[in-house]
Amino acid sequence: MVIAVNTRLLIKGKLEGIGWFTYETLKRMTINHPEHEFIFIFDRPYSKDYIFAENVTPVVIGPPTRHAFLWYLWFEFRIPAILKKYKADLFLSPDGYLSQRTKVPQLGVIHDINFVHRPDDLPWLKAKYYNYYFPKFARLAKRIATVSFYSKEDITRSFKVDYDKIDVVYDGINQIFEPLSDDEKMEVRSMFTNGAEYFLFVGALHPRKNVCGLLKAFDAFKSVVNNTTKLVIVGGEMHKTGDIFETYENMRHKDDVVFTGRVTTADLHDIFGAAMALTFVPFFEGFGIPVVEAMSAGIPVICSNTTSIPEVGGNAVLYADPLKIDQITDAMIKLHEDPDLRAELVEKGFQQKKKFSWDETARLLWMSVEKSLQ
Repeated sequence: MVIAVNTRLLIKGKLEGIGWFTYETLKRMTINHPEHEFIFIFDRPYSKDYIFAENVTPVVIGPPTRHAFLWYLWFEFRIPAILKKYKADLFLSPDGYLSQRTKVPQLGVIHDINFVHRPDDLPWLKAKYYNYYFPKFARLAKRIATVSFYSKEDITRSFKVDYDKIDVVYDGINQIFEPLSDDEKMEVRSMFTNGAEYFLFVGALHPRKNVCGLLKAFDAFKSVVNNTTKLVIVGGEMHKTGDIFETYENMRHKDDVVFTGRVTTADLHDIFGAAMALTFVPFFEGFGIPVVEAMSAGIPVICSNTTSIPEVGGNAVLYADPLKIDQITDAMIKLHEDPDLRAELVEKGFQQKKKFSWDETARLLWMSVEKSLQ
C-alpha cells in the first residue's frame, strides 16, 4: 500500500505537541511496516532526520502553510495532485487537516476541538477556518483518530459524526524524562533560579493555558508562604499573550517568575526533574502531555479538573478548578508544605504513566490506518 502523510509539522528544532505526535508515531510505523510505502509531504525543506526508513519518499510542495489562505491552497490543490501522482491508497494527516478535492480515503488525527468552545482564544481568521472546515473534515474522513475519550465524545457530539468512526490513540511520553539526583537538582536550580525551589509550567503562552490564572495563584501563594520559591514558565509565545504580560506586570512578586521561552529537549529534561511540582491548570486540553512527562520525571502535579485531564491524571495528581484562583493557590500551599503528599503523588504518578507510551500510540494509530484501508 502507498500511504501519503502530511508531515508539514516535522520542522527541525520546532517540534511541539502535534509535531512530536507526528514524529514519534511515524518513526515507529515506517520502521515496523517495511511492506508499505510512505510518501512524506513537506511544505518546506526538510531534515534528513525525519526520513526514518528506506520505505519513505520525501516530497516538498510549497508554499509553506503559514496562514489560512495557504492552508486552503495546500490541502485543496497541492495535496490532491500528490495523492494522484503517487497513486496513494490513503492520506494520513496527523494534524487533522484533510482535502475535500480527492477521492482517496483519509484518516485525520483531530487532537482536540478547543476552537469550538474557545474561539476567542485564537486569531479571528484561524478560528473561522477551524470552525468552518473541521466539521467538514470530520464528516468526510474515512476514520478519525483522537488522543482521549473526552475528545472522542466531544468530536462526536459537536460534529455529529458516528462514535464508532473515531479511534482513541493516547499520546505517549518522551523517554528522556526521568528523576534527577539531589545533586543534579541543585545544579539545575543554580542555573535557572539561583538555587531556589520552583513550581513549573510547561506549554505555549496561550489564553487556553490559563497562564494568567497561574500567575495570580502564585502571587497569592507568595503572599502566604514568604520564602524564595519561584515559578518557572517554559514555552514560547503563541496567540493573544497581552493579558499574560499585563498580569505579570501587576504582580507583587513578579521578580520570582522566570520566563525561559522555548528550551532544548535536554534542558527541558533537567527543568522538569528539578521542579518541586508541575502546575498545569489550562481551561481546555485534548490530552495534557506535560502531566505525564512530570510523572515520568518523578515530580508531583497540580492540574485542572476539566476536559481530558482527569482521564490522564487519574488518582495521581492534585486537582484544582482552573476558574478558581484560590483552589490553585491552596493546592500550591498544600504541596509545598507536605513532603509526604509530594512523595505519595510521585509514586502514584510512576504507576499512572505506565498507561502511556509512544509504542502503544503507534500501534493504535496503525490499527486505525488498517481500518481506513478496509
